[in-house]
Amino acid sequence: MIRLLVIAAVICIGCKLAFGRWPWEFATGKSTRQQALLRARQLLGVSSNASRQEVLDAHKRLIAMVHPDRGGTNAQVHEANAARDLLIDQLPPQTEELP
Repeated sequence: MIRLLVIAAVICIGCKLAFGRWPWEFATGKSTRQQALLRARQLLGVSSNASRQEVLDAHKRLIAMVHPDRGGTNAQVHEANAARDLLIDQLPPQTEELP
């Protein structure tokens, strides 16, 4: 039994060294960042092509529901803020229009 565990561990480490990913990461087919972006979109309820303003509006609505003054928790607020920041960071940079 121990021999099988050692072999499995060696295979897992070899896979990580050879491909840069653990074997179980191949099952999901998505990178950790892609999974985080998907979870953030689901939390805020926005599509994958949402604009900056749509993300900010969705964040504002979510914060209104999960704020500690309304029965939510600090953890929920932090999670909403992290989702907003992650989605805004992945958007292309905005160019400021000069008058």
